[in-house]
Amino acid sequence: MSDHVNTGVQADGGRRVLLRSVGTPNAVLHEFDFWDGRYEGRRLFSEVLGTFFLVLVAVGGGMVNARFGGSAVPYTALVVAPALMVAAIILFMGAVSGAHLNPGVSVAFALRGDFPWRRVPAYIAAQFLGAALATSVLWALIGKQGVAGLTLPGHGISTLTAMWWEVVLTTGLVSTILGVSSGAQQLGPIAAIGVGSYIALAGLWGSPVSGASMNPARSLGPALVLGEWTSWWAYLVGPLAGAVLAVGIAYVLRGRGGGRSGRDAAQGTLGETWGSGPAAGPAYESPAEPAPDPRREGRH
Repeated sequence: MSDHVNTGVQADGGRRVLLRSVGTPNAVLHEFDFWDGRYEGRRLFSEVLGTFFLVLVAVGGGMVNARFGGSAVPYTALVVAPALMVAAIILFMGAVSGAHLNPGVSVAFALRGDFPWRRVPAYIAAQFLGAALATSVLWALIGKQGVAGLTLPGHGISTLTAMWWEVVLTTGLVSTILGVSSGAQQLGPIAAIGVGSYIALAGLWGSPVSGASMNPARSLGPALVLGEWTSWWAYLVGPLAGAVLAVGIAYVLRGRGGGRSGRDAAQGTLGETWGSGPAAGPAYESPAEPAPDPRREGRH
């Protein structure tokens, strides 16, 4: 009889582990684990790493061209490569931190109610750190190449025009991000296709005017390292204003934010539907210990 009881308890424990590994029950039980500080360092490292790779490609193309002359990296590649990198980053680590990579995106998610305001400063600091590190690595490897790789207004374009251009481009980018992260349009990792496609298209037609930054960290992080502050305010005000406008558009289209799908996209799902290690973290629970058999205890 005791063997039968132990086998039944172990089977029940195995079923509970299986249920939690599937995701839905655990997502309910650990709905607020995003607030668990144990995961914060991992999320911030994810933002540093993701922004590092984005800026490495975005700034690196221009610096490589300046170093080797001519069009070592063709124009189309210069504007499409960052888009492909963003798509790759969303796919490989979006579930960890939400893969914001952009202060404007962090602010927009917070305004929508999908991301806690108290975490915005650390995310933005991580994004600027990643951008500065990427520029420093490029400088160390191929040398400082003047203003190559920086986002600057095009020939004959005023700083004010560049700012408004960034407002328009960023409004479209953040609208795309909020759209693929909300409600019926929530696409999970496939959102990388929509976001990456928009960045590529915006860069192809918009970069001659302003550089099509759409990201204060991408512009101001390298400017800080290289000491070149020409028209810097256009790349701070423009993207942030565009992000705010996109939040207003999202409200008109879909109402208030703060839904489950939007929170998952903005915050990632680390600690909510999955944890670290093969059988560790909140997504898994060990089988319960078998209850003592009173008949066996009575024999002692």
